[in-house]
Amino acid sequence: MLKITKILMDYEISQVGITHIPQFGWILESDKRDVMQDSYELEIALDDVFTEKVYVGGKVESDASAQVLPEGLTLRSQTRYFVRVRVTAAGEETEWAETSFVTGIMDNSEWKAEFVSAEEEADKDNSKGTYVRRTFALKGKVKEAYASTTALGLYNFYINGRKVGNDELTPGWTSYRKHLCYQTYDVTEYLNEGENAMGAILGAGWYKGKMGFLEVRNNYGTRTAFLAQMTVRYEDGTEEVFVTDESWTGADAPIVFAEIYDGEIYDASMEIPGWSKAGDVSGTWRPVSSVEFSKDVLAGQGSGKVAEMDEVRAKRIFTTPQGDTVIDFGQNMTGHIHVKAYGKPGDVIELHCFEVLDAAGNVYLDNLRGAKESMKYTFAKEGEVEYTTTFTFMGFQYAKIVSYPGTPEVENFTAYTLHTRMNQTGRLEFSNPDLNQLAHNILWGLKGNFVDVPTDCPQRNERLGWTGDAQIFCRTACFLENTYNFYRKWLVDVEADQTPEGGVAHVVPDLLSGRLEIANDWLLGQGSHSAAAWADVAVINPWTMYLTFGDKEILKQQYQSMKGWIGFMREHAQDYIWNYKLQFGDWVALDAEEGSYFGATPNDLTCTAYFAYSTGLFVKIAEILGNDDDAKEYQELYEKVVEKFQKTFFDENGVMTAQTQTAHIVALYFGLTPEKYKETTVGNLLKLLEKENGHLVTGFVGTPYFCHALSQNGHVKEAYDLLLKDDFPSWLYQVKMGATTVWEHWDGMKPDGTMWSPDMNSFNHYAYGAIGEWMVRVAGGLEVDEAKPGYKHAVIYPRLGGGLSFMKCEYDSVYGTVKSFWEDHGNSAMLHVTVPVNTTATICLDGAKAVTESDGLTFTDDGSCIKAEAGSGEYNICFER
Repeated sequence: MLKITKILMDYEISQVGITHIPQFGWILESDKRDVMQDSYELEIALDDVFTEKVYVGGKVESDASAQVLPEGLTLRSQTRYFVRVRVTAAGEETEWAETSFVTGIMDNSEWKAEFVSAEEEADKDNSKGTYVRRTFALKGKVKEAYASTTALGLYNFYINGRKVGNDELTPGWTSYRKHLCYQTYDVTEYLNEGENAMGAILGAGWYKGKMGFLEVRNNYGTRTAFLAQMTVRYEDGTEEVFVTDESWTGADAPIVFAEIYDGEIYDASMEIPGWSKAGDVSGTWRPVSSVEFSKDVLAGQGSGKVAEMDEVRAKRIFTTPQGDTVIDFGQNMTGHIHVKAYGKPGDVIELHCFEVLDAAGNVYLDNLRGAKESMKYTFAKEGEVEYTTTFTFMGFQYAKIVSYPGTPEVENFTAYTLHTRMNQTGRLEFSNPDLNQLAHNILWGLKGNFVDVPTDCPQRNERLGWTGDAQIFCRTACFLENTYNFYRKWLVDVEADQTPEGGVAHVVPDLLSGRLEIANDWLLGQGSHSAAAWADVAVINPWTMYLTFGDKEILKQQYQSMKGWIGFMREHAQDYIWNYKLQFGDWVALDAEEGSYFGATPNDLTCTAYFAYSTGLFVKIAEILGNDDDAKEYQELYEKVVEKFQKTFFDENGVMTAQTQTAHIVALYFGLTPEKYKETTVGNLLKLLEKENGHLVTGFVGTPYFCHALSQNGHVKEAYDLLLKDDFPSWLYQVKMGATTVWEHWDGMKPDGTMWSPDMNSFNHYAYGAIGEWMVRVAGGLEVDEAKPGYKHAVIYPRLGGGLSFMKCEYDSVYGTVKSFWEDHGNSAMLHVTVPVNTTATICLDGAKAVTESDGLTFTDDGSCIKAEAGSGEYNICFER
């Protein structure tokens, strides 16, 4: 039976508050094989019985079940639209499948609201919470109501005493003066007949709190403020709009301090009962004042907001050798703790969060640098409370109990992770438990650092959107979670923070430009933008999203950003050798000089390699979008850069001038090695690996591609050997040391329990988790076909090895779940494959001598492997090796 299991809108099942026509897609299921869609019908209406249709596409003869854009549709603001889809395939027709979406404010000129604040300019150096509120009366029976809200700072929105929605840390972190997201909520069920009230509680957040390792306050403004516009439509057809303006009132909230790094202090004696309910309320209320802020930069956010995601219960409470009482949650994470306690007036709950214990088993805070990561609650009356923070997050596995009324028990403490709401899409399972733990660590590193922006770390006084980390981890992230709307939002800020010449900031949102003159460390005077591998996020991430989702819209959105970045490199290159001011190079590579973070591979080489690589990708993108003139121009540029690279970094004997692992890796993986020198280059890489007793000494540039450079050149065994090393330095060394996330340094914690360094030693740093890409694409064998991206056509070619008896790899693509599951029985193997409906796949058998069970497929030997073409369905293939 053919059926539609879900409808997707911009790759999500729910969109509330979007301000563009979403791309539609749907997942099909069938009990037959080789099923391709023949046609589809898409209809959109203003009612759920589809009598008020605004779009009727008719029957479209097409196999497109993703990236379907209805032409000629005009959307109105703050409105729910109902969608239905029907499909024919293989002689069957599905039932109608239905969903809906809600628009935000479609044109920023429609905003009537003002930003209002309960703070004064004198409050610029404090980080207290404030309330704003107003009452209002409804004049009839409500049919529907939608509120669009945002803040300068962080906010929670309330109506009639109830928090609206379950988002956290809204509106998130963007380059506020250029791009500020707002959220839209269906608030129909929150409203009462007659008198009502709405309000918000506000905190400093990223907007005005202390941010960055330079510890600068008021990066975007000096006062928190709230913006709200609610449209109420009555059953009689009339509508009313309620907005923030100077009729609102404000008061101080019981959150007396809240910042991203330092945590939160809450004084329950300052609570104002019923502050967001109708009627008279107690407390000292004052008029609000309006804050000037351009509404031209407002952008509706339909999905991809932060929420509480995973529940992690406390595992144990113990006393350290120094006498501290500590809670252990058993998992390094990013989020906050819910605490239950019974107390009396003046009693205090106070916890200090941290990541690891020191060698003696005591509380270790040094790697937090200036961040306090604390939470404090003071009781106002006797009774039981459940408290958690509102406007902060911590990176932690442990929490030191500084104060707690009574005896703390594990059931009193439950942690919840906080990160952007994304569905997990990728799953890995190995016969090797250490690899399973590594896969777990990679996933939890993503969870911990995808709190609205892709940060480097979640615990110390940094937590910045370092572009290099985001770039090298992108392919892995796109497999593990549905990152489309997360990255799409962040890439807007990548472009917003580009220099007029096209340079790309080191961190996005950019907190460094114009501020480095106040720094007194190694960054002083070195530059705040345009480092190779970091700035290339402008090209590589949109390209990776295109491969993963088959999405051209992200290429269109980011095209000028990409073009600007390549233009910047071209402008500042010297005879096609690219270098510029501060370069991180092969960051924290182990071949660096003593006391240095900078690896031994010359910057000229790594910069020029990325110049070539990004330019080559841009040529492909220009061709995909039909920009033929650009494709031709940049193809010529690409060829010149490659030629210069080869002449500069290879000698006449084909030996690379830089004898580092990373130099050879990027030359091979980026396709920069002359064909006649490839064998020599691969051989020399193997020698450099052997020189280190089979260990890597690479940093940020070389590590992501090391196993690829080996396996792509006939050395799958050596790639597995590298992956499976479990002594320092290696991925599994961290696993053996008890890690539950990926570390910043290969030896963040040494075998004796001592630390690498207190100044830069995160134990939740996803960058080296980029090995997940190799685990998926090579070990698991799930590969994208560039000609039919988004797994419309998949290449399933797992490379067996590593002493593994089995590996499972599956990914929930935009068409459905594609799976590769292999079992190695020594002289024989089995490969179990799932190909989604409306897609095809090429299945390749690694090392096959003969196929003993083809399960209906026709296998042929093309000289490189035994392969077959498959339509949709499940297949179980046996072969001899």
